[in-house]
Amino acid sequence: MSTTQSVALVMGASRGIGRQVAIDLSKNGYAVMLAAKTTSDATKTVPFPPDPNSSQSTINTVEREILEAGGQAASIAVDVRDAEQIEHAVDETVGRFGKLDVLVYNSGAIWWSSVENTPLKRFKLMQQINPEGLYATVQAVLPHFEKNNWKGRIVVVSPPIYSRFFRGRQLMLWVGMSVLVKGLAMDFVRQDRKDMAITSIWPASSIESAATEHNKASDKAHKKDLRKPTIFSDAILEMLRAPTGTVNGLLDTDEDFLREKCGVTDFSKYSVFPGSTPRRIMPAKFPVLEVAEQDDEGQRMDSTKLRAKM
Repeated sequence: MSTTQSVALVMGASRGIGRQVAIDLSKNGYAVMLAAKTTSDATKTVPFPPDPNSSQSTINTVEREILEAGGQAASIAVDVRDAEQIEHAVDETVGRFGKLDVLVYNSGAIWWSSVENTPLKRFKLMQQINPEGLYATVQAVLPHFEKNNWKGRIVVVSPPIYSRFFRGRQLMLWVGMSVLVKGLAMDFVRQDRKDMAITSIWPASSIESAATEHNKASDKAHKKDLRKPTIFSDAILEMLRAPTGTVNGLLDTDEDFLREKCGVTDFSKYSVFPGSTPRRIMPAKFPVLEVAEQDDEGQRMDSTKLRAKM
């Protein structure tokens, strides 16, 4: 591959949104490493390509789709609960394609229920996949961005921070991912890493994916409220094209970013059911998180200096 070709690692690339993001990155010139837990023998998958929201769609079938379309791709099995597997996947990406320019973290587990109906085992699973998996992946990619003179982008699938996500206490694990986005973005600014950016994205309306396929009581009515995953990949591509200062630390939705930053006004092409206007599941306006005193942290002490005093 060309040394000038951009390289992306997509965690959670087997189906639905992750698959679409990987395919569209490839169409836009990226070499893509596809990572997820489930694998298969793509040569034996019939029909091909498989339903993108079914269990037949794996990183191997997505790799085959990209290669047959003339793109550059490879795949690697990763359980994001295992930091060593994550580090191996990142190293394999750089070893295969020579560098790493973009990380898309699309891995995540969700459980909409009350605290009393959420077993601790389930909570711990989400903790491992969501904030811990993201944290381990970020730590694994940062040394490679450093070798690339601190040039790179990270896009995280996590929500804007507002009151709805406090209803289910276990959703603090999703919000925790967004807090990490804000924190790392602040690090990039303080360390004067002007060519680095981390951005969070979330769907404004429900997207057709494996996660939404369970609701088929009224298929037609259900599909009227769904958008195609291309709205998500289009928004991510535009985020990657935007100046780092515009997107670093941004928590946004696909629709809002395309409308406010890219001037998109017609979203009809993204509707799964032609002519429908999918119901928005996100609020029209999000709270402002910044305060005037946010840079005044009082007396700070580096942890290494603190240990030396002890």
